[in-house]
Amino acid sequence: MHRYALRDDQWLRIRDMLPGREGHVGGTPPDNRLFVDAVIFCYRTSIPWRDLPSRYDHWK
Repeated sequence: MHRYALRDDQWLRIRDMLPGREGHVGGTPPDNRLFVDAVIFCYRTSIPWRDLPSRYDHWK
């Protein structure tokens, strides 16, 4: 687990509250957890979205 990533127990608590989950209206993203981890990383490090490390995939 990365320093700025959610633990499994934290993820289990919020995953059903996010849009884009299975059975939800609209598109389903390939990995909601990766997106949430990227948002947390940006918040905690105060970096712009475009400067995300490559482990979070392409910033666009």
